[in-house]
Amino acid sequence: MEASIRSERRGPILLITIDRPAVRNAIDGNTARALTAAIDMFDADGSLFIAVLTGEGGHFCAGADLYAAARDGHSGSRTERGPMGMCERPPAKPMIAAIEGVAAGGGFEMALACDLIVAAEDARMGLPEVRYNLVATGGGLLRLPRRLPQGLATEVALTGALYPAAFFYTHGLVNRLAATGQALVEAMALAEQITANGPTALAATAAILRAAPNWQGDVCWERQRTIAQPALEAEDRQEGVRAFVEKRRPVWKGR
Repeated sequence: MEASIRSERRGPILLITIDRPAVRNAIDGNTARALTAAIDMFDADGSLFIAVLTGEGGHFCAGADLYAAARDGHSGSRTERGPMGMCERPPAKPMIAAIEGVAAGGGFEMALACDLIVAAEDARMGLPEVRYNLVATGGGLLRLPRRLPQGLATEVALTGALYPAAFFYTHGLVNRLAATGQALVEAMALAEQITANGPTALAATAAILRAAPNWQGDVCWERQRTIAQPALEAEDRQEGVRAFVEKRRPVWKGR
């Protein structure tokens, strides 16, 4: 298996880099499996609080590797975490996408599976599948209408065009715009700001935010309590209260 995914610990932050710049970081089977393994490790390690996903060589991800798919007879990019190695079951903990260049098709769907998106000003994103009579079944059609107004989501999906990052920033899908070449720097700064907070609370908060749009009526309160309870019973909650009383910065353990 080629070394197509690099994982680097930076304190409580895990930086995951798609490393196939010759094909604009398109995802083949090996890459999908390597990405799944990196996310599995991230979820299992209590000392890691948040992940940043980016691409090597000036592009985020051009989607599924269609050349590999043509050669192998299938895309091979589906794992137990779904298309592209993560789109159906992204990490339980928060993840930020840091986008330079192109995030197209499955690459855009990977970004949509993240909780936050930081993009360079000249980045372009979209779902070009319909151009090739394909359907964006990696979550783009499911998540995009939750992140954009319905009419705009429909336009992006049906035109198949790549739109500038500023378009998505204006409409709230991109959280922060960065200068060209600085998306990762900005994303890491955002990650560091977030990791000042309690890690078990961060994971619970992200999980509630993801699930809440599917809840209706009074059931939402019970489901929220179920997700929040482990964080409220964690050691880190006690540490947070002690740190507040003692007027010091908390020392988080991730449990």
